[in-house]
Amino acid sequence: MKHFIYILAILIGSLGFGQNEQLFEQANDLYNEGDFEEAISKYESIIESGEHSASLYFNLANAHYKLNHIAPSIYYYEKALILSPNDKEIRNNIAFARNMTIDAIDQTPEFGFAKFSKRVTNWLTFDNWAKLSVLLMVLFVVFYLIYYFNYGATKKRLAFIAAMTFLILACSSVALAFNNYHLVEKDRPAIVFAKESQVKSEPNLRSSESFKLHEGTKVQILDTVNNWKKIKLADGKTGWIPTDAIRAL
Repeated sequence: MKHFIYILAILIGSLGFGQNEQLFEQANDLYNEGDFEEAISKYESIIESGEHSASLYFNLANAHYKLNHIAPSIYYYEKALILSPNDKEIRNNIAFARNMTIDAIDQTPEFGFAKFSKRVTNWLTFDNWAKLSVLLMVLFVVFYLIYYFNYGATKKRLAFIAAMTFLILACSSVALAFNNYHLVEKDRPAIVFAKESQVKSEPNLRSSESFKLHEGTKVQILDTVNNWKKIKLADGKTGWIPTDAIRAL
C-alpha cells in the first residue's frame, strides 16, 4: 500500500510538472504574440500551483513591463534576481523598470571596513560558509595530527603553522557564516504597490506625514504594528506605511 501511494504521488507530481511546462510554453507564445494580459494570467497560474523559478518570474516581469505595470514588473524582477542574483539580463531589465518610478532615492554610501566586511560576507551564502568552515576544520585536524606525531623539527614547525592557519580560517568562516545569516535575516525588502501613499511618522492616520512614496519604490520592512509597516528607504529615511500599500518580496 505504501509503495502504491509513493508511486501515485510521483505520477501526480510528474503530471503537475508536465502541465506547468505546457502552460509555460503557452504563456511564452502569448507573450510573443503580444497578448501580455493572457500571458500574465498563465504565468500566475503556474506560480499558484507552487512552482517558482527565475525564468518564470523574469518572463512574468517582462509581460508586466510591456503593459507599463511599474510595481508588478519591478516586484517580479526582484523575485527573479533573488533566485538568480548574477543574471545580467535580469539586472539590465530591472534597471529599465526602475527608470519608470517617480521617487528618486539616493543610496546611502558605505565606506571603509563596513563596505569591505559586507562584500566579503556576501561572497558566499550561509550554507557555503558553513561547508567551508567544516573543510577548514578537517584540514586543521589533519595538520595538527601531522604536527603531533612528527618528530622532525622543520616538519613539525610547518605542520603547526599550517594547523593554526586553518584553525584561524575556520573560525573566520564560522563568523562570516553567522554574519551572512544575520544580514539575510535583517533583509526584508518590499515593493510599494500603491500609486501614491503617505508615509506617516507614527502608525496611525492622525499622525503627521513624513513623505510620500509612489509605486515601484523598494523599501525595507523594519517593524509591524496592526495594519502598518515601519519601513526604511535606501537613503535612511524611515516612516510608517499601510500594510496594503506594499508587498513583501
